Amino acid sequence: MKLATLKHNGNPAVCLVDSGKQRYWPLADLIPGFGSNMHQLVQQFDAIRHQIQPRGEGLPLDASLLLAPIQRPFRNVFCVGRNYHAHARELSSSVFKDNDKNVQSWPIVFTKVPESVIGPNDAVALPKGISEQIDYEAELAVIIGKGGKNISRADAMNHVFGYTIVNDVTARDVQMRHQQWDMGKSFDTFCPMGPWVVTADELDGGNTRVRCWVNGELRQDGATPDLIFDLPTLIETCSRGITLHPGDIIATGTPAGVGMGMNPPQYLKTGDVVRIEIDGIGVLENTFK
Repeated sequence: MKLATLKHNGNPAVCLVDSGKQRYWPLADLIPGFGSNMHQLVQQFDAIRHQIQPRGEGLPLDASLLLAPIQRPFRNVFCVGRNYHAHARELSSSVFKDNDKNVQSWPIVFTKVPESVIGPNDAVALPKGISEQIDYEAELAVIIGKGGKNISRADAMNHVFGYTIVNDVTARDVQMRHQQWDMGKSFDTFCPMGPWVVTADELDGGNTRVRCWVNGELRQDGATPDLIFDLPTLIETCSRGITLHPGDIIATGTPAGVGMGMNPPQYLKTGDVVRIEIDGIGVLENTFK
């Protein structure tokens, strides 16, 4: 099923979505006592999922504003760098060339702060005077449903609640300047997310297609079977010595075709529109201003 957070009667509401029919149903109308928080849904999902069924005709989706499915994560978003073979190759002669010897040994993991998260209709703010090298990164994101620590690779997928789309927006010059990635990844608005969550029973995250267009030009076109470190490995890695909690988000890396990898590099400017589509999920589109 598809589950979204959207503006309903002026307030955020967690809703069941039928993207084909373009209708939605607030969960508060389907489940007595349910609030308006996606974290609550993730934590209670197994107990209440049988109650999440369309009732009546629903409401028109195009009449409401979609918000980020998890508006404010409890903590930083886990992110994985250089996790597609072709993307690693396209940056092999860049400032990241010193990482080449380790690229297939351990995943590169960094984070984005919760305040960077915005919705699928929000504008990304270009940080004028701070960075002139803003890049896009289309990514499949995994949402943890069952917490755990030292999760085994064999059991990892049992901990997945569902999937969404993330644009791991990056200030490349800031990323390079500080010799680590968090600051260049965590500016306000630098984590567009959405349009909704697709539950794990409806999507094989290990076998889907990730594409990205900039102003209508196809830039990225990859498939998750090409990941260097697959989804179970990423969950196992992120939980090594660290307890994962329901609602934690892991962005799994971006395919080849980022602006930094082009010759010459093509960075984003005011008015650019970045559209990301992942098969089985939908479309995330944001304007940069």
